[in-house]
Amino acid sequence: MDFRHIGAFAIHVLTASGAALALVALILATGGHWTAMFACLGVALIVDGIDGPLARALRVKDVLPRWDGAGLDFVVDFTTYVFVPAYAITASGLLPDGLGVPAAVVIVVTGALYFADRTMKTDDNYFRGFPAVWNVIAFYLYVLMPPPWIAAVTIAALAALTFVPVRFVHPLRVKHLRWLNVALMVVWAALALVTLIANLAPGLPVVAGLSVIALYFLGAGLLRRAN
Repeated sequence: MDFRHIGAFAIHVLTASGAALALVALILATGGHWTAMFACLGVALIVDGIDGPLARALRVKDVLPRWDGAGLDFVVDFTTYVFVPAYAITASGLLPDGLGVPAAVVIVVTGALYFADRTMKTDDNYFRGFPAVWNVIAFYLYVLMPPPWIAAVTIAALAALTFVPVRFVHPLRVKHLRWLNVALMVVWAALALVTLIANLAPGLPVVAGLSVIALYFLGAGLLRRAN
């Protein structure tokens, strides 16, 4: 095994480390350590953001065809984007009584179906339908603490949008206004870090910033016409 194979396998290990982060996040969640849980999911987001470019740079698909990097990425993403957040939303107490478990079931079923959708992305790299980023939704629910009925309606609406051919922006791959999308993602990451440091209670300016950025990304996809 030469250095190319070692480097390629290291990228697969990096991707797979997201599963370990998901496990630690779930353990933390069962103990009610929500800030630490979101910190783990945040690190998993970083891993998910860098492993793809590294894999393409090292030509992992050609060097190690035995392992399917895309399949591995889907397995890990389902745990960090869907499964752990579903538990966090259920255990949050933010939903009306009796709706916690049904909401989690809806999240994991719709999320699994979305990850199996071969048309989840458009030709210009937008997501088609809500892209099952339930980790982000859980984060906003814990920060905003909306009334239970609003949280329930939000989850139901997003689950339904999984199957609706509306567009959602991929901040790194969509070419239209990419410079703005990337800049806002950097700002969002900084605000999210401040939020974690503040134990999910960062104050109005940070909450307002997070909300405005979320509304921008929602609108940028929904209002974008197909090419």
